[in-house]
Amino acid sequence: MIRILAHAAAQAIPHALRPAARLAPVLAALLLSPLPALAHDTTHAAAAPTAAMVVTAGDIEISGAFSRATLPKAPVAGGYLTLVNKGTADDRLVSASSPVAGVAQLHEMKMDGDVMKMGELADGIPVPAGQTVTLAPGGLHIMLMDLKQALVEGSTFPLTLTFEKAGAITIEVLVGGVGASAPAHAMNHSDAPGHEAH
Repeated sequence: MIRILAHAAAQAIPHALRPAARLAPVLAALLLSPLPALAHDTTHAAAAPTAAMVVTAGDIEISGAFSRATLPKAPVAGGYLTLVNKGTADDRLVSASSPVAGVAQLHEMKMDGDVMKMGELADGIPVPAGQTVTLAPGGLHIMLMDLKQALVEGSTFPLTLTFEKAGAITIEVLVGGVGASAPAHAMNHSDAPGHEAH
């Protein structure tokens, strides 16, 4: 499945940059694997209000949207968030899009024996009634390919999510550090020395 990502990333990269496409599997694994934060700012800077908000589309609550900072000219990034279905009917996240990426796909990383495999979920991501679905590094995620710009720590970008029943909604995604495993506002409050988690 990483080979599929490498092929997709190679197709999204201009011809002059194709030799770098061989690094796509390494970049994808680095960007999408759970990593400890490499550097962490423990100051109490206010997080962007949109990143801390819970947004609702129909019966679906969306929270904690974040991505990881990328290097300039990196071809891929991941999008992560939490979906809660407050309704009595199942729903499904069927697609995503963003102006920062040429292509956005719904993906899953999972272990197959001792090999980590990643692949597109063509049928989308089910969000069962009354359940919580978490998109996180190393598991379900939104794969942003053919990036139009570097994702800079502390910035935000729009991401449109389309659900089978709840419809489409555009949210703001907060860009955390390279090794972020949660939205920056959550890390700042829970990881700061001498600061109790809220």
